[in-house]
Amino acid sequence: MDLARTEVAPRRSRKESATRIGLMALPVAFFAAFFAYPVAAIVARGLKIDGAWRFGRIGEVLAQSDIRHVLWFTTWQALASTALTLLIALPGAYVFARFDFRGKQVLRAVVTVPFVLPTVVVGTAFLALVGRGGLLDQLWGVRLDTTVWAILLAHVFFNYAVVVRTVGGLWSQLDPRQEEAARMLGASRFAAWRRVTLPALSPAVAAAALMVFLFTFTSFGVVQILGGPTFSTLEVEIYRQTSEIFDLATAAVLTIVQFVAVGAILAVHAWSVRRRETALRLVAPEVTVRRPRGAGQWALLGGVLASILVLLVLPLGVLVQRSLDAPGGYGFAYYKALTSADSGIFLVAPIAAIGNSLEYALAATAIAVVIGGLAAAALTRRTGRLVRGFDALLMLPLGVSAVTVGFGFLIALDEPPLDLRSSWILVPLAQALVGVPFVVRTMLPVLRAVDGRLREAAAVLGASPWRVWREVDLPLVRRALLIAAGFAFAVSLGEFGATVFIARPDNPTLPVAVARLLGRAGDLNYGQAMALSTILMVVCAVALLLLERIRTDRTGEF
Repeated sequence: MDLARTEVAPRRSRKESATRIGLMALPVAFFAAFFAYPVAAIVARGLKIDGAWRFGRIGEVLAQSDIRHVLWFTTWQALASTALTLLIALPGAYVFARFDFRGKQVLRAVVTVPFVLPTVVVGTAFLALVGRGGLLDQLWGVRLDTTVWAILLAHVFFNYAVVVRTVGGLWSQLDPRQEEAARMLGASRFAAWRRVTLPALSPAVAAAALMVFLFTFTSFGVVQILGGPTFSTLEVEIYRQTSEIFDLATAAVLTIVQFVAVGAILAVHAWSVRRRETALRLVAPEVTVRRPRGAGQWALLGGVLASILVLLVLPLGVLVQRSLDAPGGYGFAYYKALTSADSGIFLVAPIAAIGNSLEYALAATAIAVVIGGLAAAALTRRTGRLVRGFDALLMLPLGVSAVTVGFGFLIALDEPPLDLRSSWILVPLAQALVGVPFVVRTMLPVLRAVDGRLREAAAVLGASPWRVWREVDLPLVRRALLIAAGFAFAVSLGEFGATVFIARPDNPTLPVAVARLLGRAGDLNYGQAMALSTILMVVCAVALLLLERIRTDRTGEF
């Protein structure tokens, strides 16, 4: 009997390894063809001269004072944005984790809407709030559209949900009896929180801070719209060097710098996530959630609701107000103007961008679900350098320059067998690169929660890996799969950095149409941009509300 077991175990291990490698094959091929190859092509085009590599160009570019200023501002504003986001969002994470109150589900969706909005729409919303003729300008003559504060507040608006979901998700599962025991032993409320709860929360806080830093370090649409000619991040500078100056060498150097920085951030983030998964004693969220008690807790809830209203809801409300504020009075004049192609900006009416975006996003969602689902299944086993390396690879598109990827598509995908430059599928492929990490991060915790003995029992009874997935895993993760698809759809709908290069003039997407309208002078163009942004915001909000209705507390990190 023992001999039989020792013979079966290696065979099972080899079979599991072969299955995992098989599951990785398609995702690896997808990322190699549509991520690594285009990025490598644009870097090679910039650093190769007459067939020879000129790595000395890296030092030459980094020695330029204006480039050093870009690097400094990129890092400084990312650190400041991260600190400000944590300061404002951590009380919200506590409220969502510990309090039960009317409208909580809807409010959670409202908080998440800014995160899935395109950055160009976020920039537009704050432009309507703090820019020329904006609400603050009309009421008090205050304009913040080209100051650092506007950028920092827009980043808080965009990343508030990252902290609430990452930290709040863990906070809701921390056993409050541990802190209560410390208080019974004589510790004050603050001392108990500092010595018991804060150390347990630190991995989640670190993971959230790193993700916020990553998103703000690579910020593009927000800085492009609000920063004006004065402020530029690495991503904005890569776009400027690529599309305006046509200096591919400088763009390539900046891409390498950003790639190295993002790789370091993701490595630290992966380490913090492993700490969060292995070092804690967790309980069901239902055990920790209760109605607010006492004046202090009600005051905290009121303060958090007020901050959400001012920082998150007000910019979106002003966006809607500006879309209705036409020269002849409040109405739908700007929305009606979207049906006309007389502006000369597009070959079609701007309203066609809505249908284009929906079609592209649906195709991108299908691709992201297939690639991300296979990747999540391959990552179900936690151990091994191969698994950790593959996990890090899947996160890279969130931080590597989307501008570089988009321009790389144009340069690299123009020869057989990947001659796709004139194909409609190019846009969904670029959008799917951003959607895949969300699918993986949503499905992976649920897949890892499935009892492995169920899979083993099915395998012992002769089920193939595909049948095990279909009859064991799929029924248990169907809800998470729907949520993953919803997030992939929302983020695909708003992808801008890569799409701005590859969307054709006769098939613009909503974010590209908004950016082009904002780039033209005139109240009509500005009003149409606000109208399109409002439509995109409503679509994203509806998608998030639907997701919250089917979400459970175990359905992943997002």
